Amino acid sequence: MNYQQTIEYLFSRLPMFSRMGAAAFKKDLTNTHKLCSFLNDPQKKFKSIHIAGTNGKGSVSHSLAAILQTAGYKTGLYTSPHLKDFRERIKVNGEMVKEEFVIDFTQKIQTKIDEIEPSFFEITVVMAFEYFAQLKVDIAVIEVGLGGRFDSTNVIIPELSVITNIGWDHMNILGDSLDKIAFEKAGIIKENIPVVIGEVLPETKNVFLKAAEERKAPLTIASQKRQAVNWYWENHELFIEVSEVHKIDHKKYHLDLSGIYQVKNLITVLEASSQLHQQGWKADEPIIQKALPQVKKLTGLHGRWEIIHPTPDVVLDVAHNLDGIKQLLEQIEVTNYRQLHLIIGMVKDKDIEKIISLLPKDAIYYFTKAQIPRALPEKELAAKAASAGLHGLSYTEVNYALHAALAKAHKKDLILVCGSVFLVGEVNI
Repeated sequence: MNYQQTIEYLFSRLPMFSRMGAAAFKKDLTNTHKLCSFLNDPQKKFKSIHIAGTNGKGSVSHSLAAILQTAGYKTGLYTSPHLKDFRERIKVNGEMVKEEFVIDFTQKIQTKIDEIEPSFFEITVVMAFEYFAQLKVDIAVIEVGLGGRFDSTNVIIPELSVITNIGWDHMNILGDSLDKIAFEKAGIIKENIPVVIGEVLPETKNVFLKAAEERKAPLTIASQKRQAVNWYWENHELFIEVSEVHKIDHKKYHLDLSGIYQVKNLITVLEASSQLHQQGWKADEPIIQKALPQVKKLTGLHGRWEIIHPTPDVVLDVAHNLDGIKQLLEQIEVTNYRQLHLIIGMVKDKDIEKIISLLPKDAIYYFTKAQIPRALPEKELAAKAASAGLHGLSYTEVNYALHAALAKAHKKDLILVCGSVFLVGEVNI
């Protein structure tokens, strides 16, 4: 098979969460262990950082990878899902995995695929482990796909575990309460391995404390160590002033990730970096200050309040669950524009009615869908929105919606595309 045939095989042959939803998720690590064993346990051949959380784990993963790259380490980065190219999931020092490796790896394990019928995610996780082992990375940042306890990435023993936050998402798989969701995320906490929790809620704090105590894992809550005391934008970049407990001097940070929700993510990144530095990794203040203004350049992160077109500003944001949309709406409130044009598409298993109830009534809406089976048809989304007093036209594909918005918008308007990672990934401009 050539590369394109290999990718089509992986997408079509294997159960894939983006297509199937919960049916593709296996509450079991057996297949991952079998695949790793078949390849002589590549996950044991490199050091790693493990990152879970409802929102922010992608930004935190990329930021930590940028810091480690800046420090001179050969740094692996595994994230999901991808926006445009499958190879975005697996990177070393910001470079995507080689097509030849994807082909060779798939052929190498084809007999095992036929034997155990793993999911798409199980295959891609182990592919990343094998790539990082072969390239002899110094350290890899590994982002959890879904949950934590039964996520395929949860076969590593990291240097540090990080849980960004807990919010309402994937309740059909992870549980119908915040403490149940936190329990699943806490599954990445390992024996004697330090863990950083970005922020806690009354319902989640004791879950983390109990898990850490049982596993003798030193636990730090980032939001109790540092606070953002001020922030401002300049040229679509974010500047944040941070105070630290028991220290008088404030520190200022310049981020190229400009969404104001990055304020919370920064606090998590700083504490994770501090923990790594205490372990002997080069992750000190000068390196952090050098890395954070170039995270996108170093790691190729996209879709986080990303401005892809000026006058009118067209912004892409992968916010897709209740907490993510709340943070996005806070961003909109502090953004200057004449009229908001909101292009939205969602997948069926989100809390659609609750999200719709939060959306601004005075926006012009363009309802659409990603080209995956899990996507909610645009007319169904429009009908749900209409019952909440939101009105607009429907479009079968996001780029049709975007062209319509660009034709209608004034140069001082704001066009925002959101609601689904997969929708954002299909935008072409």
